Amino acid sequence: MRAMILLFATLFLALPALAGPLPDAIPGWRILHTPHDYRTLIARVDEAVAASPVNVVTRASATMGAKSLGKSIPGNMVVGVYGPGFAVRMLETSIAAGIEAPLRLYLTENADGTATLSYKLPSVVFRPYFEDGGEALEALAAELDGILAAIADRAAAP
Repeated sequence: MRAMILLFATLFLALPALAGPLPDAIPGWRILHTPHDYRTLIARVDEAVAASPVNVVTRASATMGAKSLGKSIPGNMVVGVYGPGFAVRMLETSIAAGIEAPLRLYLTENADGTATLSYKLPSVVFRPYFEDGGEALEALAAELDGILAAIADRAAAP
């Protein structure tokens, strides 16, 4: 039994070393490998969101959380974006879809010093609620697809 516990503890501790970068493709995601370093990408995302019809409403950083534990991990942040008008329109179609707001942009630092910006397409995020929300929710999701694409393109541009 002791050997099993030691084996599981060793595997658990080794897991962070096994994690690699994001794959080049995940179904339903858009993944942009940028030429920017992590800190620059954060600033560029903030600028791109400020120029868009949505706002930054949440920010969570695993990097900062790890730092509070005395650990150091590559840059990793989730930025939640949404807007009150979009929230009202979404909730008018489907209360259940509200769990998906805000939409999230995922910023990750790469081993080569660059950073990646990725996100799930809003049309994929909201798809489970299309039967409930109908054409209005589908149209909102498509509009948000375009808004997130514009934010990502602007932030990732050289």
